[in-house]
Amino acid sequence: MATRTAPRTDASALSARFQAVRDLTVALVAPLSDADATAQSMDDASPAKWHLAHTSWFLETFILRDFVSGYRLYDERFPFLFNSYYEAEGQRHARNRRGMVTRPALDEVLAYRAHVDAEVLAALPDLPEAAQELIALGCHHEEQHQELLVTDILHLMAQNPVEPAVWPAARKVPVEMPRPAGWIEHAAGIVEIGHDGDGFAFDCEGPRHQTLLGAHAIADRTVTNGEWAAFIADGGYTEPRHWLSDGWAWVKRERIVAPLYWEQRDGAWTRFGLDGRRAIDPAAPVTHVSFFEADAYASWAGARLPTEAEWEAAAAGHDPLGGNQLDTAGAVEPRPSTGGPAFFGDVWEWTGSAYRPYPGFRAVEGAVGEYNGKFMSGQCVLRGGSCATPRGHARASYRNFFYPHQRWQFTGVRLAKDL
Repeated sequence: MATRTAPRTDASALSARFQAVRDLTVALVAPLSDADATAQSMDDASPAKWHLAHTSWFLETFILRDFVSGYRLYDERFPFLFNSYYEAEGQRHARNRRGMVTRPALDEVLAYRAHVDAEVLAALPDLPEAAQELIALGCHHEEQHQELLVTDILHLMAQNPVEPAVWPAARKVPVEMPRPAGWIEHAAGIVEIGHDGDGFAFDCEGPRHQTLLGAHAIADRTVTNGEWAAFIADGGYTEPRHWLSDGWAWVKRERIVAPLYWEQRDGAWTRFGLDGRRAIDPAAPVTHVSFFEADAYASWAGARLPTEAEWEAAAAGHDPLGGNQLDTAGAVEPRPSTGGPAFFGDVWEWTGSAYRPYPGFRAVEGAVGEYNGKFMSGQCVLRGGSCATPRGHARASYRNFFYPHQRWQFTGVRLAKDL
């Protein structure tokens, strides 16, 4: 989870950012009961209570314990319970058993958060630069967990047979016809990608380096629900010719027939979201699809997935603060494209690139260097952020990554083609 460049921020600005990030996390769990916050719906997801505690453990461990003289741990049991996968920090509770931690209760975890917040804010003005950089890192780390928190809550509620709405929202009138997709052409040549060293970035975003692109075009919007429904109607999930071998085996083994959370009811496709079950909006971006599905759709459409270098070259001139991203607690879902080309928000976009280190990458020393480098195996890169990504968290160089079969995040598809 390390950063290569984290410029010093004045204490008051850092305090304000810290408080805003911490407040949003608590707001996201406000509708949940203790039972909601404790349950774990699958191995890939974590209970809301665990996210609340883990992000506090991160701050307590790497800031309060390591930089505040005389600080005593809030609870000696918590490092074992709420460490994620930092081997340097010792033994930890198994990830797939996090839902068994029925105690401490939600109220106790919130009290732990309040304690950590007060201690960090009190110490912050006098902390050395290295510790303040770690607080900034902790904010970015927590924003990642805010997105995981939202998507894990969605997955949990989707397992409930009554399909409760976490954040009820007004009924929307679907836009029947999305704007036609266009193509942004890019000539062959050398481009630079990776973080440029200005501001915060995770270590996996660098070093900045040159790479060669062939002549290609990239779509100016992502694939819609309506377009995906046409793929299904044309036998997209029943014919193997467009699928990678591993993808087809996954489809057959898991009996996949549509994106996650889609169901046909009364002859029409519906989706389950944080606002309950609704009819799909044909013009909204399709989401909750795996890399296997994205690649198969691209093949069916006579196109391919963009490489991450192609995506970054196209997105570099666009505002990372734009688009539909997470601003406050409330119903979260992708929205139809209404303007020109957009590369940030709504859905994370699968690329055809493997998550591997850039030339010259070196993981930093210490426990915080474990977060990214050791996961550069068997995963695929996604770009752009989603409707559940906190605004300001993503940028053109940001590299998200998941395994090819995973789809509980807000993951979608942008097409590309060779010229």
